[in-house]
Amino acid sequence: MQKMAFVVPTKDRPDYLRVLLNSLKRQTLKPTQLIVVDGSNPDIRFVVEEFLELNIDYVRVFPPSLAEQRNVGMRHLRDDITLAGYLDDDLELESDAIEKMLVFWDHSPSDLGGAAFNITNAPKPNTAKVKFRQWFGLDCVQPGKVLPSGFTSTLNWEQSDIKPDWLCGGATVWRREIVNQYSFDQWFQGTGYLEDLDFSFNVRGKYSLALVEHARVVNRSPPMRADAHYLLGKWQIINRMYLVRKYRNRGLSVPSACLASIALLVMHLARALIRLDRACWDRARGNAVGILLELLGKKHQIGGFLK
Repeated sequence: MQKMAFVVPTKDRPDYLRVLLNSLKRQTLKPTQLIVVDGSNPDIRFVVEEFLELNIDYVRVFPPSLAEQRNVGMRHLRDDITLAGYLDDDLELESDAIEKMLVFWDHSPSDLGGAAFNITNAPKPNTAKVKFRQWFGLDCVQPGKVLPSGFTSTLNWEQSDIKPDWLCGGATVWRREIVNQYSFDQWFQGTGYLEDLDFSFNVRGKYSLALVEHARVVNRSPPMRADAHYLLGKWQIINRMYLVRKYRNRGLSVPSACLASIALLVMHLARALIRLDRACWDRARGNAVGILLELLGKKHQIGGFLK
């Protein structure tokens, strides 16, 4: 019988964490182990203490960084755990989500490395926009693809199980041997933009991945901070170029990534001018700085948080 554990990294969001833990409390099948890795300041242990029936293992990691919190959490797995996953603190699981995920794993092929929950409130992309963006290596119509540019097509509410190239990191379940062999690259600091793509695409080199349609969750994520769009713009260039260089032997292409980065900058500038959108202007500035740093060969880690 499979035994499932979850690592839940959290930072300064007690109300969101409480919603997630309440949804875990209501599950038709509860996880065998739950590990909350807290990077809050001050800590929010008091929320964990409200859910004694979940027998939560509380771990403190400060200063916070998503990749490190996930890695530290997995070091606390009990020996009998066979499936281990990551849950973002802003999720809410449908009452049978874990049961449906366990049923899926009970009938999974031996080469399956990881599976993702289906995020049901993710917006569907505009098909016309996707077809336009794919000319520049920014998107494609097939969900869950990793493009040569290092950009990805989205994983939205799917109407059937699919086998993608990557998985959203905060709503996943992995075989125990996967989390024993692989860890999150701590080059991705802070919020860790693209850290989930890096982890799952790395696993995809040897194993298959899946998105499980009937194991459903809702993402209650708060909006991005108004002052974080410039940081995101830099990450969109610098973190992606790091990832593309890392996986050049897997079909990713530096020239394709460069073309897509320039196209992204132009699109953000156009939206900023047409819509008078300050967020797009800030992202464009971040894109421009990221491209300049790449041209100067000044590749470096960038920390920070988007929310």
